[in-house]
Amino acid sequence: MHQTRSKHILHIIPSFAHGGVPIRICYLINHFGNRARHSLIAMDGRYDCRTRLRQDVEFNVPSLPHRAKGSLPLKILAYRDMLKRLQPDLLLTYNWGAMDWALANSCFNLCPQYHLESGFGPEEARQTLFKRDLYRRLALRRIKGIVVPSFTLVEICRTRWHIPDAKIHHIPNGVDCDKYGAAPADNIIPGLNREKQDIVIGTMTPLRPEKNLPRLIRCFHTLRQKHPRLPLRLVILGEGGERARLEQLIAQLGLKTAVLLPGHIDTPAQALGWFDIYAISSDTEQMPNAVNQAMAAGLPVAGLAVGDVLPMVSDANKPFIAPRDDEDSFTHALEALALNQKIRHKVGAANQIHVRQTYDQSVMYKAYAEIWGLDLE
Repeated sequence: MHQTRSKHILHIIPSFAHGGVPIRICYLINHFGNRARHSLIAMDGRYDCRTRLRQDVEFNVPSLPHRAKGSLPLKILAYRDMLKRLQPDLLLTYNWGAMDWALANSCFNLCPQYHLESGFGPEEARQTLFKRDLYRRLALRRIKGIVVPSFTLVEICRTRWHIPDAKIHHIPNGVDCDKYGAAPADNIIPGLNREKQDIVIGTMTPLRPEKNLPRLIRCFHTLRQKHPRLPLRLVILGEGGERARLEQLIAQLGLKTAVLLPGHIDTPAQALGWFDIYAISSDTEQMPNAVNQAMAAGLPVAGLAVGDVLPMVSDANKPFIAPRDDEDSFTHALEALALNQKIRHKVGAANQIHVRQTYDQSVMYKAYAEIWGLDLE
């Protein structure tokens, strides 16, 4: 028996600006279509990712009352009142920025709830904060379950947040392998006029501190100094608050003609194919969507072993994932791939096979259908 449009899901997320979690939410909403209707509240008031939603899905943005900006007790009461008014069939809270909503629902037990945790900000890049762990234990004590994409987060749920094993759902991020494996579109990346001989190192990420893009720029600079005749380019797709800092560093290192910051692109599947190497320089990750997308595009990945980055990639790619915080090894990984086209193609082909066998989106959709309480069709 199929679900009707009466299934109401309320999403509470720190931000609905372009990024891995909002994009995944859009994929899921679009995939399930009219089997549910959705309300979504972004705590920072940003809804940029709304442009990715299909026009025919039922989606609305409730307004927060003024007192939701007050003290914690006032917030909890305001969230309680909103939950009573909206009467969702299911509440989905995302990451630390939605934890006050989780606490409100925990205190008043108003609706079934799952919490979805995808990673941490720079303040918890090394380990979670004890005070926040205590708050999470209180706020998440009545949830139906918690959804996490990485094995690292599974262990954190068990040991630091005291979530029972039966409530922990490990759902790896999935990718549309056919879409990301297609040929790139012409002129899709503003300002990238690549020559045939160019070697393009690229990344796709919000410009946030924990992504440590200055590390990538410094390593790229070192590589160019070491190999001045190598036609290297660096493209950083994405937008965010770190742009000015990155632009300043690029200017200081004399890289204005070699490094491109084109901003956000709505159709990354049409852009990744212009890269020769995908790079990820983050201080903290769990299971980054972009790594799956890069593998589906047939790219080798150079990165650091944070979260599940190392176990995510194919065996052929593992030697190019440097130890955490090891900038020299990260540079060497980029260098080894930049200098050898045959290795790039071999590793990229292995990644493409691996991601299709392990992380195809169909598996993710099936798992989320169970969480959302929807028929698969």
